[in-house]
Amino acid sequence: MSSTSVQKSTDSKVNTAAKPGAGQAGDTTSSGKPRLSLFDSSLIMPAVIDSFKKLSPRTQLRSPVMFVVYVGSIITSMLFVQSLMGEGEASPGFILAISIWLWFTVLFANFAEALAEGRSKAQAASLRALKQTVMAKKLAIPKHGTTWLPAQANDLRKGDVVLVEANDVIPIDGEVIEGVATVDESAITGESAPVIRESGGDFSAVTGGTRVLSDWLVMRVTSNPGEAFIDRMIAMVEGAKRQKTPNEVALTILLVALTIIFLVVTVTLLPFSLFSVDAAKAAGFASAPISITVLIALLVCLIPTTIGGLLSAIGVAGMSRMMQANVIATSGRAVEAAGDVDVLMLDKTGTITLGNRQASDFFPAAGVTLPQLADSAQLASLADETPEGRSIVIFAKQKYNLREREMASLNATFVQFTAQTRMSGVDIGNRQIRKGAADSVKKFVESLGRPFPAELSKTVDDISRRGSTPLVVVDDGKVMGAIELKDIVKGGIKERFAELRRMGIKTIMITGDNRLTAAAIAAEAGVDDFLAEATPEDKLKLIRSHQAEGRLVAMTGDGTNDAPALAQADVAVAMASGTQAAKEAGNMVDLDSNPTKLLEIVEIGKQMLMTRGSLTTFSIANDIAKYFAIIPAAFVATYPQLKALDIMHLTSPSSAIMSAVIFNALIIVFLIPLALKGVKYRAIGASLLLRRNLLIYGLGGIVLPFVGIKLIDVILAVLHLA
Repeated sequence: MSSTSVQKSTDSKVNTAAKPGAGQAGDTTSSGKPRLSLFDSSLIMPAVIDSFKKLSPRTQLRSPVMFVVYVGSIITSMLFVQSLMGEGEASPGFILAISIWLWFTVLFANFAEALAEGRSKAQAASLRALKQTVMAKKLAIPKHGTTWLPAQANDLRKGDVVLVEANDVIPIDGEVIEGVATVDESAITGESAPVIRESGGDFSAVTGGTRVLSDWLVMRVTSNPGEAFIDRMIAMVEGAKRQKTPNEVALTILLVALTIIFLVVTVTLLPFSLFSVDAAKAAGFASAPISITVLIALLVCLIPTTIGGLLSAIGVAGMSRMMQANVIATSGRAVEAAGDVDVLMLDKTGTITLGNRQASDFFPAAGVTLPQLADSAQLASLADETPEGRSIVIFAKQKYNLREREMASLNATFVQFTAQTRMSGVDIGNRQIRKGAADSVKKFVESLGRPFPAELSKTVDDISRRGSTPLVVVDDGKVMGAIELKDIVKGGIKERFAELRRMGIKTIMITGDNRLTAAAIAAEAGVDDFLAEATPEDKLKLIRSHQAEGRLVAMTGDGTNDAPALAQADVAVAMASGTQAAKEAGNMVDLDSNPTKLLEIVEIGKQMLMTRGSLTTFSIANDIAKYFAIIPAAFVATYPQLKALDIMHLTSPSSAIMSAVIFNALIIVFLIPLALKGVKYRAIGASLLLRRNLLIYGLGGIVLPFVGIKLIDVILAVLHLA
């Protein structure tokens, strides 16, 4: 294929029709992904099998609390075998029952983790299905650009140039360097509507496994095999490889400390279990000593086994919920940080507003006619790849009958927009035509020794006060007039910002617009603050200033100029449609490329923290109730005065111990759905949330064991099992 067949034309049209049925699904999430139920039948059996696989000592050692239960299960099993041989402790039936329920406790905790991991593995498996070996058209002679040779996707390397035409599968991740086409990304995002990918701007990134529906693209490969976006996604969602977050490590240390305290108490009591009945009476005790089996049951019931058994599952499930929202988190640390965010920085365009700013009117300067302004504005925008630039070309053509012109025939040089100059335009010979922000154009004009009309400044201010964006056009040093670009604030965004404010989160709008425009949009959207005329340096400075005050900052972005700020932010959400630099700088990637997803990410992060905090409160609280059940039962024979603590009036000491152990195992089962689904999120302040948790999970953690242990005791008594 010759190079002439891939030349870009300004008159090329894009077919936006999607393939029939593309991306359709039955039971799906809001992101279009197949919905995975909490206890999907395809996940139960693998989770049960994994529960037994996780019984290896190396795996159990990852959770110190459950490792203690694991060791206790082994010891009681050995004691049961010993009792069958007529040695050691009596009542082999009691020892067997305790041993079985201790093993169940370990297995139930393993099942919770395996089920959470299974959901992540199922998501990873669906991503692996996207990986397919396809043939690509590779540029064989880069210097001449005349030959495209077939090559397998696995043979492509970073820097290779590839042609992708209509109905071709994009072989690997890349950046579009030429052409414009519609791409079906439903396999990645679940969204059936096709998207436009084109060279230049922030929508030039393409992902391997997606399909070109119309036209063609020339792309430069940006990753080697095994390093593509889908490969990174698969690695990210593998819950088994999840790193513990700092808060989770701190909680684990607390749980270990509590476990060590009870372990020391148990070891201190161990000598009493070694006394014979006669030795115990000689030592002044009222009756037989406490048995080793009872000591182990006491230890297991008093250490925080509930949260210890569910802690890993909570973290894995948090990342899984993020994936169900079509967001890939590079680590659990990022998910957790989202829950602690104090400041949200959001781009105005596409996040707070609809993002499709369109030219709506021209305002000529004194001495300039509307057709003259339209002509200069169109020339300045002919090579502008942004939606705003194209809208100016179309508006001038439709309203003033100005035909589009080829840049090549004008022998023109396009001047790209930069965050520093905040202008773009074209040079035709010695003629310089620029359009851009009013203050930037004013500086440019004054640097040429030309005046900036005062009346045009008033026009610019009027446009800004309406919430629109003004652009000023200058042609060969003469200010021609202003262009009004209109954008619309998204419906419901003001209410969402109000929710965040109730949670104590500050919202800051980031925009390149002037202060008047920014102020108008900020007031309409209801944000707390805004940063106008923002450069990459300004964003970075603002983030660092908030972090210096001890706040956690979240930001979303899609452009290369967002990369420095994304790298600095604590939670950095890059758009999948954005540039490679933005995706590499972020610690999350939104597959839907929806900037407002940042609000949902914060909610998921907070839900994970709330779930962990709630179950920790419940776990520690229910130890108090188990204390009243098992302590009197374990020691009443040795210390009769402890009978006063038997407020539940359980049937017998053995029934009390058995009931507490059974409850300790079953409560993990009942809490698995809550650990995987998460505590229901509510936008309330931290102090109110603390009171609510103490009331529901603190008080509930104390009351529920009293009811549950008493009920189990009654059942055991009726069935004559204890």
